[in-house]
Order: sequence, then structure tokens, then C-alpha cells
Amino acid sequence: MSDARGWVLHVDLDQFIAAVEVLRRPELAGRPVIVGGRGDPTERAVVSTASYEAREFGVGSGMPLRIAARKVPDAVILPVDADAYREASDEVMAELRAQPGAVVQVLGWDEAFVGVTTDDPEGYARALQRAVLVRTRLHCSVGVGDTLVRAKIATGFGKPRGVFRLTKDNWLEVMGARPAIELWGVGTKVSRRLAGLGIHTVDELAHADEGPLVAEFGPKMGRWYRQLGRGDGSATVDDTPWIARGHGRETTFQHDISETHEIEQAALELFEQVLADVRAEDRPVVGLGLKVRYAPFLTKTFTKKIPTSDDRDEILARVMELVGRIEPGRPLRLLGVRLEMAMPDDARRDHTPTRSGW
Repeated sequence: MSDARGWVLHVDLDQFIAAVEVLRRPELAGRPVIVGGRGDPTERAVVSTASYEAREFGVGSGMPLRIAARKVPDAVILPVDADAYREASDEVMAELRAQPGAVVQVLGWDEAFVGVTTDDPEGYARALQRAVLVRTRLHCSVGVGDTLVRAKIATGFGKPRGVFRLTKDNWLEVMGARPAIELWGVGTKVSRRLAGLGIHTVDELAHADEGPLVAEFGPKMGRWYRQLGRGDGSATVDDTPWIARGHGRETTFQHDISETHEIEQAALELFEQVLADVRAEDRPVVGLGLKVRYAPFLTKTFTKKIPTSDDRDEILARVMELVGRIEPGRPLRLLGVRLEMAMPDDARRDHTPTRSGW
């Protein structure tokens, strides 16, 4: 009698962007590689990814490129090449779909869930790793779990190039004493709010009273955070093609801007680019977003729902209403514009953290 059952595997490519760059430039193997912006640390830009060799010096994603260059003076700093990463990602995902019995849910360029029925999930995971390596020359780590959450978090324990299993049986043993912020979907702000309730660890969240969580976060999210603390949730891998909720563009100014006409012109240019992205999908706009980063580094986001529209002038007028909320005369270092689109009735509503608007 077969002991095969359903499992969730989370496949995460190791140092993906840096690894793609090393494949293109084999002489960089073993050297600290940093990818970000246009590859110029004198410009305002952030690190997209860093090789493990660079991470040993404390370089991480989102760090200003100039600081990363200071930390690793002999690092090779390269510009972002989205087309190359997308092409490599497509090859990886094609190989995942070619695995026997695999149901694949893509989360981003470098990660995906794979649903499979097997009596040996670790063996399946290692075979998958070998297949990806043979086809793409890229290494990956695999988390094995009985829910999406547990599989996702398990991957971190398998890095690099390893396999790790997290299930209901060992969840609290492995995760219980760890800070709640290490959970997928718990960021700094949520962590602080949990701490205000006396919840600091995963174990404390798993055993927290529901009442205070609901009072703090609302009935839906309060219960969800408690469920997250237990690693519970869906075990279904959904291969329905992901449909974007919206499109956004942003720009970091090499020199702060503060004049109204400069800000409006920058917003207009971003708007036209985003509108072209939206019109390529032939879906009307239902919401707007404006991201503002004041100097030195305070970020604010303004959002607004609007009546369904595909009229350029009407949508632009609404965007400029949001632009009008920017503090007059205060220097800006970054501006972003986002347009939310109407969703098809049969589209999968994806709430994974990797699908954030910006």
C-alpha cells in the first residue's frame, strides 16, 4: 500500500540575480558581486541582490548602493538587467512544470510553490534540484511542508542548495522560540504591534488569545496572524496564471527636487509610462497610488479609489489630486505612480507578500 500523500515544496533560487550574472561572466565566480541600479555607486540606487561573498560583509537587498560599495570596496557592481533575469526565470519555471506530477504556482522571478503527491518529498526535492541545475546551471533550495506557510519558511533553513522539512509535527520545535518577525508576512510594523500585546515569539503568537489580536488587527487579520503563528493555512498550490492587480513605476532623483513644476512633470512622465502598461492589458483603472520619499528617507504612500475609467485625462486629473498632497517645498528623492486595474471575474486574487505594489 502506497504512503504517498500531498506535499507543498517551496523552490527558491539561491542568490538568483547574482548567480545569473556569474553565469554570464564566469570570471566573477567566488568574488563579491553586487547588482543594483545602473551599476554606479555614485548615483542614488539600492542593491537588488548580492552574492554570498558580498553578504558576508553585511550587504543586503534594499541597501543604498553607495553604502554597499563602502562596505566592500573590491566588489564588482553591476547594473540591473531585467530581461536576462526574466529569461533565466522562465527556464527554471519550465523545468519545474516538467517534473512528474508537479503543479507549479510562480511567486516571482526566483521562487515558486510546487504541489506534488509522493511518499518521498525530500527525494523528489533533490531530483528537482538536479533537474534545475542541469537545465539552467542555477542552484536552488527547497522547503518541504504540509502547508504553503511551512514550506515557504522551511526554505530558509535549507539555504544554500539544501532541503528542509517543516510540518505540524516539528513547527514549534523549530520556530517556537524565534521572533515573530521571522514569519512570512510579519514585517517591522506588525512585529511592533504584536510586541505591544506582549507577543514576541512564534510560540507566543501561536498560543495567543484571539480577542486582543482581533481588537488590534480586526477580525480577519487578527485570526490570520494567530493562524500564521501555528504555520497553519492552505496546502493548495494554485497554478492559475497570476493576473496583475495594477502597474507602477517609480524614479529616484539623482538630486532632490522640490519645485511644484518639477514634481508635476515627473509625475506626468511616470503616469504616461504606467498608463501604457495598463492599456496593454485593456483593463480599466479603479484605483491610484502615489509613493513619495522625502529627503533624507521618509516614505509615504497615498492611495485613492476612483470610479472605473479608461479616460486618460480623467485618470491624470485624479493622479494630480494626489500629487497635490505632497508637502510644498519639501525636498523629494523618489516619486512613484501606480494604477490599479479592474480584475477579471475569474482571476485569482493573490495575497502573497511577494506581490506588493512597490
